[in-house]
Amino acid sequence: MPALWPASSRIHPEPLGVTLIFSPWNYPVQLALLPLAAAVAAGNCAVLKPSSSAPATAEALRVLVEAVFDPAHVALVKGGPHGVDGHAEDTATALLRERFDFIFYTGSARVGRIITAAAAPHLTPVCLELGGKSPAIVTADAPLDSAAKRIAWGKSLNAGQTCIAPDHVWVDKTIKDRFQDLLRGHFTRMAGVDPLTNDNYGRIVSAKAFDRLIGLAARSRAPLRADRERLKIAPCVFEASPDDAVMAEEIFGPLLPVLPYEHLEDALNFVRDRPKPLALYLFTRDKAVRDQVLRSVPFGGGCVNDVVLHAASRKLPFGGVGESGMGRYHGRAGFDLFSNLKSVVHQRLRPDIPLRYPPYSPGRLALLRKILR
Repeated sequence: MPALWPASSRIHPEPLGVTLIFSPWNYPVQLALLPLAAAVAAGNCAVLKPSSSAPATAEALRVLVEAVFDPAHVALVKGGPHGVDGHAEDTATALLRERFDFIFYTGSARVGRIITAAAAPHLTPVCLELGGKSPAIVTADAPLDSAAKRIAWGKSLNAGQTCIAPDHVWVDKTIKDRFQDLLRGHFTRMAGVDPLTNDNYGRIVSAKAFDRLIGLAARSRAPLRADRERLKIAPCVFEASPDDAVMAEEIFGPLLPVLPYEHLEDALNFVRDRPKPLALYLFTRDKAVRDQVLRSVPFGGGCVNDVVLHAASRKLPFGGVGESGMGRYHGRAGFDLFSNLKSVVHQRLRPDIPLRYPPYSPGRLALLRKILR
């Protein structure tokens, strides 16, 4: 930049300090170690709080952390609603009373608001990786079999308990019956004729989560096969309307509502009128439609003609927008997230150009304007 010549500009990253990382139950190893790796790579200390809903994994992580790190560098704190070692105070609440330099949280929007409120008195920056109703949109010209297979795969992962799983599908009404048949066929091939007895098909995390999904399906008239003793719910494809109960909250399970649309803009308006989703998946062969959707619909990240895979690229910053989250990580973005990026101009002592100093004659001002233009 001419105005800075002969200086050079550099970014000097430095650690933020002591970070607090809350990890969830649905991918309890990956979603604990990914942000922890970014925090440590950036030079920070960290306190890791794994979910109490995955106690065996939390214990395995404790053993790993204590074997690898000095406790003054990285510490893991277990505990849940009843605290640690018999103390009455909720563990997360006790941690949030302490002052940290950065807080990273993965979980629900409800708890995300609690995290943000706890961070506010100290103006502690936060990264929130939340969720939302991530739509898939299938146009009439889409490769139907590939779309159905990939959407079924994304929904089958962890029995639908994935923050970026396709929550529901908007499909052109002229192909809705064919598309639902293809979906059911691919679910059968992936999860088996009887998913409830298939050991390779995931189960619901708890009885509470199971009962919520059963109630959601009942209020939406979804035909469900489920086994409460095994905590398993078979993949369920059913036609729904925007007013159904299943469209009022994030599903986080193997229920897949299919919503027919007459005009693509109707589906896009539905998405725009609601909280911004964490992900969006578009299946189309039409480049104009692709450009229209990517340009006009806000969402955290997504795929064209696939699902979920954007989260697997270390070159793509991952995160949400609005109620689906704030802040991004993965790869270099994670290092930057856990760093203070100090912007510094390194100036030489010579030459020291007199033009920059007053008084400014009309001729000097004209020359400055030309340089700074």
